Parts: sequence; structure tokens; C-alpha cells
Amino acid sequence: MDLSQTRYLDWKALNLYCYRVASVVGLLSAEIFGYTNRQTLKYAHDLGLAFQLTNIIRDVGEDARRGRIYLPISELQQFDVKAHEINKREYSDRFTALMRFQAERAHSLYDKALGLLPDADRHAQKPGLMMASIYRTLLREIESENFQVLHQRISLTPLRKFWLAWKMQALGLM
Repeated sequence: MDLSQTRYLDWKALNLYCYRVASVVGLLSAEIFGYTNRQTLKYAHDLGLAFQLTNIIRDVGEDARRGRIYLPISELQQFDVKAHEINKREYSDRFTALMRFQAERAHSLYDKALGLLPDADRHAQKPGLMMASIYRTLLREIESENFQVLHQRISLTPLRKFWLAWKMQALGLM
């Protein structure tokens, strides 16, 4: 899709893209890690969507410089954010509202995914749970920086990622 498409009309179209680039990876990972309950595949699907939406939020500025805007056109219109404003790295209250909307969607996907994972498969799926902790913390970091993603790529340090993964393991949250 990246070879032929640089914009997505609506969430339905972007959701298909997210499925193909991230949910499929989640589904394959769930197969590799193992599961006993098919509900785990729904968890992996939705977690993949949440990861990709987090990536899209993080990379808005970087993607725009490459000629791509993954935020749905219908939602840009809904919040009255123009593509040229993103390309020019112009922040506004409208842009922040649009990004907050995207972040709320991502949080909803994280909540849904984590709620779908059966207790019996939590241990087997611990790599995904560790990644969820890291990605969701990244999303919260982006939110705390007020979505200043047009001119920089907000990220977590390797040490912080390691600590988050260790904390998940140590607290037995898997």
C-alpha cells in the first residue's frame, strides 16, 4: 500500500492499512508465542492496530517530510487541519485536538486488546505485553509533550524501554 498510496480517506481505509502492516505481524507473533484460546488472536489484531496508530502519531512530521500523511483526510477535515499546515510544521489548537482524538482512539484499542487477552495466554504473550507497555508509555510521552511531533520524533530511551519491560516481568503483570 505504501508504494501506491500516500493518503487515506477515512478511518476504515487507514484501519485496513494498519491491519496489513501491524495486525498481521501481531497475529503471526501470537502464533509464534503460542496460545490456547482463539480470543488471543483478537487481542493480537487490536494490539497491532494500537501499535501502528501510535507509530502514525509519533511520525506525523517525519512522514509528512516524505510526502505521506497517514491521518485520515475525513478527520483532517473534521478538525479543520490542512495538509499544508502539517507540511509546514504549523501547530495549532486544531492540530492538537486532532492528535488528541487519534491518541484516544489508540488508547481505546490498547484497552480493548488488553481486555481480550485471556488469563491463560498472558504468560505466552509476554513479549506483546512488554511491547504494549513500551508503546503505550511512548503514546503518553507524546501526549505529555502536547503532540509536538511535527518537528521532532519523540521517543523513549533504550534504558527506559528496558525498565518498562523488566517492570512488567518483575511485577508479574503477565
